[in-house]
Amino acid sequence: MFLFRLYYLCGIVFEIIEMKVLRIFVVLSLCLFTFCVNAQKRKSNEFDWDAKMKELGLMDVCFWEPSIQSYLVYATNDNFTEKPLYNMKLTKAWLHPRATRMLIRAQDLLQEERPDLSLLVLDAARPMEVQREMGKWAKLTNNEYYIANPGKGGLHNYGLAVDVTLVGSDGIWLQMGTPFDYFGPEANTDKEDELLRKRLITATELTNRRLLRRIMEKAGFTSVSSEWWHFNACRREEAAAKYILIDRD
Repeated sequence: MFLFRLYYLCGIVFEIIEMKVLRIFVVLSLCLFTFCVNAQKRKSNEFDWDAKMKELGLMDVCFWEPSIQSYLVYATNDNFTEKPLYNMKLTKAWLHPRATRMLIRAQDLLQEERPDLSLLVLDAARPMEVQREMGKWAKLTNNEYYIANPGKGGLHNYGLAVDVTLVGSDGIWLQMGTPFDYFGPEANTDKEDELLRKRLITATELTNRRLLRRIMEKAGFTSVSSEWWHFNACRREEAAAKYILIDRD
């Protein structure tokens, strides 16, 4: 009799546990479904920057040269603001046709010399609204020197500047002495010998920087003194006179 009652009680306990587990499963499923629906709604309501870039005549550089790789840093949390600045409808590395031709030329030159390497695009054409968001962050953190004027825009805002590094066939980025978007003198290109003497960068890192810079400049880009990764396809004055800023209107 005792064993029967024990068996009966155990059955009730197991039924209660099963019901609780089932309820938890149902609640979690509903939460996941709601999250997916909301994410889809959010995506459908976001401005379609890929379509806008195409409308403005910009080119998806990785479509025209598939060997060029891209990792849009500002579409992730892995940037200086620690939050995505590009929405879910800015997914490609867009450039002005002029800059696209130059970057494809740079890739050709690189692979002639180092077929084991590829260009990796970290940022390309950038909407003005993102530039304004960057400007707000820069003002709050006293880093305005590193951000193009959010009122006028920079060459990224015309699709005429590109941020790039080098990546091996194994997918590993070459070391350049600092991360991308590092705000400090170690990222400068005008005093690299001094950085080497002070052991702030290594000889290998300097060699990698010089390879990237030589290839990009040979393709027609110009570098800047404060960022080893940044290259311009023309002067800002020329862009402002000839081309259109990337904005919603």
